Amino acid sequence: MALRPYWKGYLKLSLVTCPVQMMPATSENEKVRFHTLNRQTQNRVVSHYVDSVTGKEVKDEDEVKGYQKGENDYVMLEDEELENVALESTKTIDIEVFAPRDSVGWIWLDTPYYLSPDDPVGQEAFSVIRDAMAAENMVGISRLVISRRERAVMLEPRGKGIVLWTLRYGDEVRDAETYFEKIDDEMTENELMPLVQQLIKKQTQPWNPKMASDPVQDKLLDIIEAKKKLMKKPLRAKPKGKDKEGPAPTNIINIMDALRKSVEAENRSERQ
Repeated sequence: MALRPYWKGYLKLSLVTCPVQMMPATSENEKVRFHTLNRQTQNRVVSHYVDSVTGKEVKDEDEVKGYQKGENDYVMLEDEELENVALESTKTIDIEVFAPRDSVGWIWLDTPYYLSPDDPVGQEAFSVIRDAMAAENMVGISRLVISRRERAVMLEPRGKGIVLWTLRYGDEVRDAETYFEKIDDEMTENELMPLVQQLIKKQTQPWNPKMASDPVQDKLLDIIEAKKKLMKKPLRAKPKGKDKEGPAPTNIINIMDALRKSVEAENRSERQ
């Protein structure tokens, strides 16, 4: 079944405009998802908002967004007020500026989407914008309203299409130096480098999506499949007991010895 576009609108650069559609580049549809059930009835549990003071359920029409400005003091914003914010960028991706691709650090990239022409008539204009950016190794920076929030976005040419990345807000990105400042600035010992480089070469493989597989997901599916087969059979309670603990690892490691042993182990496995 064909997927419905996540967003439709126009890509605009100066006087060049073309209709485009946007699709999520990633998906979590295959992830195992759970519902919360009532153990006694096996019916799904439904959540409701309740007043934190009175404990009474709040009706849908009485729910309103609030920005906290003090203790128990809020500024209330109606849905209409939120919807009217930044409406200019809801249907048009107007490329405002270009930047070298390598100048946008990975940490700014948030969520990827595939951008493609939505009409055969607009394919030429789309292709010209895409190819011009690719030729100059540039990305386009624009703004777009997604889920009622205006986001800065980056447009990166990729093959026949364009990947649109939402960018994180400036106050979301933390300075790395704050976390790395205590790391020693001195260069590592030269005699260690060849050993590490040898390990890297031996363990180098082409990228494969299986490297990012989710073993927990597979185990959950196995458990669910086993549960399906035993639905009508009583399950035996697993005896409680402390898991056996292995020996505590020592923190005192001779890095040169460890690297040499790793290389020797790699060489032995190759000879076998």
